[in-house]
Amino acid sequence: MADNDWKKRLGVVYSTDPDFRYEEEKPVEEETLPPASQRLSVSLDKRNRGGKQVTLVSGFRGTRDDLAELGRKLKIKCGVGGSAKDGEITIQGDFRDKVTAILSQMGYKVRRIN
Repeated sequence: MADNDWKKRLGVVYSTDPDFRYEEEKPVEEETLPPASQRLSVSLDKRNRGGKQVTLVSGFRGTRDDLAELGRKLKIKCGVGGSAKDGEITIQGDFRDKVTAILSQMGYKVRRIN
């Protein structure tokens, strides 16, 4: 069924050639930059979370696997839960100072917002 997903092919003009095969463009994942050349922002967010506070780390440039690995390290060192998706790491609770210190020790350029 995955080969016959018509929604991905909206707006495509089809050929009358019986041997024609539509090839989708695969998104290119950008390479992970070294920590010294990345600028991360650490902030506190309470919006749309039922009044709960979370620490957001944004600005990461790299692959999903590297983002997930960095998020896993931060969650372990803070001793709380969280997630890593869409280029942001979410840590449950107000850990701005601790996360900023951990990322600085790892070699990242970190700025704290609010």
